[in-house]
Amino acid sequence: MAEELLINVTPMECRVALIENGTVNELFVERTVKRGLVGNIYKGKVVRVLPGMQAAFVDIGLSRTAFLHINDMVWPRSQPTPNVFELLHPGQMLTVQVMKDMLGTKGARLSTDLSIPSRYLVLMPYGNHIGVSQRIESEEERDRLRGIIEHIQEEHLLPGSVIVRTAAEGVDEAAIAQDMNYLSKLWEYIQRKQKEVATPEIIFEELPLPQRIVRDLASGETTKIYVDSREIHAKLSEFVDEFVPMIKNRLIHYPGEKPLFDLYNVEEDIQKALQTRVALKSGGYLMIDQTEAMTTIDVNTGSYVGGRSLEDTVFKTNMEATQVISRQLRLRNLGGILIIDFIDMQEAGHREEVMRQFEKMLERDHAKTKITQVSELGLVEMTRKRTRESLEHLLCESCPTCQGRGYVKTAETVCYEIFREIMRYARAFDSKGGFTVVAHPAVIDRLLTAEAPAVADLEHFVNRVIKFQVENLYTQEQYDIILS
Repeated sequence: MAEELLINVTPMECRVALIENGTVNELFVERTVKRGLVGNIYKGKVVRVLPGMQAAFVDIGLSRTAFLHINDMVWPRSQPTPNVFELLHPGQMLTVQVMKDMLGTKGARLSTDLSIPSRYLVLMPYGNHIGVSQRIESEEERDRLRGIIEHIQEEHLLPGSVIVRTAAEGVDEAAIAQDMNYLSKLWEYIQRKQKEVATPEIIFEELPLPQRIVRDLASGETTKIYVDSREIHAKLSEFVDEFVPMIKNRLIHYPGEKPLFDLYNVEEDIQKALQTRVALKSGGYLMIDQTEAMTTIDVNTGSYVGGRSLEDTVFKTNMEATQVISRQLRLRNLGGILIIDFIDMQEAGHREEVMRQFEKMLERDHAKTKITQVSELGLVEMTRKRTRESLEHLLCESCPTCQGRGYVKTAETVCYEIFREIMRYARAFDSKGGFTVVAHPAVIDRLLTAEAPAVADLEHFVNRVIKFQVENLYTQEQYDIILS
């Protein structure tokens, strides 16, 4: 599948779009004032140990303390799981790496099992095994790569585990040895910094987004890498010369007057990715609802009636939905627990075909995905590894009117709340002059029209005059009752 990478740079942020066959499938955003933390290595100080959770809060010099669980710590796995107090105590200094960015109100997630990536390899200094990416399917190639790593480690006496990345497939030994040499020097630098640093602060910072994208995503399928900044293009050229020379002729500076993202309709796709409803070409649609607990995706036939029968219509809609859902997961960077409600199908063969297609579509996802089961209600339950904020959380904030609920109380409901509040005030305060209700125009309008008889009855009941005042700056749920 042909891929293109678009790198859009401004002084405020850097954005990268991954284009597959002319369609935007992934988007990465890194803002200058809020760079991602994943991959950074810190010297941290244990602030508080939580025996009930087998975890600890660690100060790494950020605005919020980070979270370290015992399962993310280095200890001999052949031994029983130790108590957290055996490994940590308040005031202890230790070297940690960020596994997950700060998400919402949660601090960063940490690990003491360091992982240092390069173009072809990942070095895990505290391990003792060799692994090969599962995406490299040829056993012959897997054995070749293992042999190369074993030879390099024996020759240079290099410690630790090494994971061979997908990008190493077909790469010769010299290039892999150069990668290993880079990781070895980087680990020596980190070890020196560990000894020098005495307070919570950063030891090693992960590469900026453009270099990181080229290192991690550029592959043999990448035909072009466009960069609209001359300065970043120059920096990337130096990086590519040293680490990825085979893609040098694919790195192109884009000087055009039309914005790069407009050229590929990326801006339009970003706006669509922030909407709840996603249209299918057939006429069906998806409803995607993201909450803190999980994300739910509902598939609907909509206006599509093109099948020979209802079962055929449902099957074709579900098959199209598998492609769109897999793309939306990547584009929106949805992670954690996901529940997908495909339209019910009567034929077992159709259900199996839809699941096979969905699993195939997920194979291209760079994040780890796992379909756990199909529930008794026919819901597909799955997980997708989350290491950074979703697109919605990155670009948006909770609505100040509805507080993120997605809905507001009706004017009718607010009127009845006002009536109850007036009755409370009448019992609590001896206000001879009556009450003035200050509220949103829609609420005042209803009080003076549909609810006018109720207002008259209430005035008689409390034996006070009720006046009304419009406040255009109030939300529909907001009101005040002033004693006259």
